[in-house]
Amino acid sequence: QVQLVESGGGLVQAGGSLRLSCAASVRAYSNYAMAWFRQTPGKEREFVAGISMAGGSTDYADSVKDRFTISRDNAKNMVYLQMNSLEPEDTAVYYCAARLYAYRSSPNNYAYWGQGTQVTVSS
Repeated sequence: QVQLVESGGGLVQAGGSLRLSCAASVRAYSNYAMAWFRQTPGKEREFVAGISMAGGSTDYADSVKDRFTISRDNAKNMVYLQMNSLEPEDTAVYYCAARLYAYRSSPNNYAYWGQGTQVTVSS
């Protein structure tokens, strides 16, 4: 069983930064690829960023590339999302997700989800 708890969301002005954290309660955390997704009302959950088991490979949605950075600390069972140059279009509930071995960009491939954290970017 994998339990994920996000934190770090909040209200920020456009151009500002936030760092999201996700704590994982699981044995063998290093066997899990991790990802961040986001969702706004009436829209499907969309892939934001993914990171491989050891952290050596990452991938980003085009809309956040060069602004967001995903990282992980396997010693602490944590994954992070550093978000810079935030735009109002980044406003959403952000979720972390886990799956064994390799990350995927479709939310249908993930069995484990956190409860989400709200990020609101004001213009």
